[in-house]
Amino acid sequence: MKVNGIIAEYNPFHNGHLYQLQESARLTECDYTVVVMSGDFVQRGAPALADKRARTEAALRCGTDLVLELPVLYATASAEFFAAGAAALLDRLGVVTHLCFGSECGDAEALGEIAEILSEEPPGYSAALKASLRQGCAYPAARAQALKALAHPDTHPNLPGDFESLVSSPNNILGIEYIRALRRRNSAVLPVTVRRLGADYHDAGLPEDIPSPENACSALALRQAMYQGESLEQLAAHMPPEASAVLADYLNAQKPLRPDDFSSILYYRLMMEELPEKTAGYEKYLDMSPELSDRIRNQLRFYTSFEDFCDMLKTKNMTYSRISRCLLHILLGIKKDDMELGKKLDYAPYARVLGFRRSAAPLLSAVKEHTAIPLVTSVPDARKSLSAEANRLLELDIFASRLYREIARADSRRPPLNEISASPIIL
Repeated sequence: MKVNGIIAEYNPFHNGHLYQLQESARLTECDYTVVVMSGDFVQRGAPALADKRARTEAALRCGTDLVLELPVLYATASAEFFAAGAAALLDRLGVVTHLCFGSECGDAEALGEIAEILSEEPPGYSAALKASLRQGCAYPAARAQALKALAHPDTHPNLPGDFESLVSSPNNILGIEYIRALRRRNSAVLPVTVRRLGADYHDAGLPEDIPSPENACSALALRQAMYQGESLEQLAAHMPPEASAVLADYLNAQKPLRPDDFSSILYYRLMMEELPEKTAGYEKYLDMSPELSDRIRNQLRFYTSFEDFCDMLKTKNMTYSRISRCLLHILLGIKKDDMELGKKLDYAPYARVLGFRRSAAPLLSAVKEHTAIPLVTSVPDARKSLSAEANRLLELDIFASRLYREIARADSRRPPLNEISASPIIL
């Protein structure tokens, strides 16, 4: 049995995602596709546009066989830990044969060569990286400069000539981290990449031409259009019909969320850390540096909203996304100790099932036979069977989803879905 693994956010699911899903199935000749998907909060440090259940249903209706939740600890982390958590989850299932990811370059060998250099950390790499950071470069640019200073054709003959751009592009960066994560695990899972077509990851504009895989828009463009009041009918051409229908049903019941919807709660959390008995600042939270902690304390009196505060805190060497992740970790109570716990548990102590297709019964049987970790389909049962440490990670997921749903339903006057009793989606 060949099983393709994909790591995704589907925020929202669009034509480019469908192309990757279908092309990866063709390249790997897989029998089934397993998707590890971020839950209700995503890696750029923001809430997902729609909740994880709607995005799971969209993925299943577009051809995915099984959707598992990437714990919020990793889903909101930097690229290294996002990749480590997701790769571990796929690897520990025991049946995944390929990890297929999108990339700007479409060259898995080139990305693998860079992954090898980064894993080796050749002499002088750390010093060159720190020197670039001291000069005010953001981390991705600093890493590119450090690699450029140390790369030599004699020691790395397969290093691509345009490697500097490779390590500066978002999907390439994640692809490199996926490969590094698999190699650190000595995993038998094979990395495969599909070249990203259409708009750049950061491109917020919608194409004027008739949508196709070659000019697929970015998820960012779709989110921006929805936030600006564009109707889903106007955007439907950029999404598979099945995904568009699911999202339409969801948005008929509740609004799409953005960071500013959490502004008041974040401000409350930031103020609570300012109480006299709490003198450590914000440094206990994941990704938080002493410098950013001090900056938050100094600027808190000017706070107006989540997004404006990110802009206020941004510096030349501290990106908006990094700051947004740090603030989100404060909001969700995710601490550095939690990541240490995650590492101790080999990143993935369980696999929470968000949904599956009935036709994937043989896949589920194979997972149950070969997996090194339990499949979680019932939260009450998991609470009884998982260790106290694994339960800590699960409780972070439950809290994040409960908070998300409470904000999402604020204007609907409908009770939020009970995260504890929610069952997987089955199609």
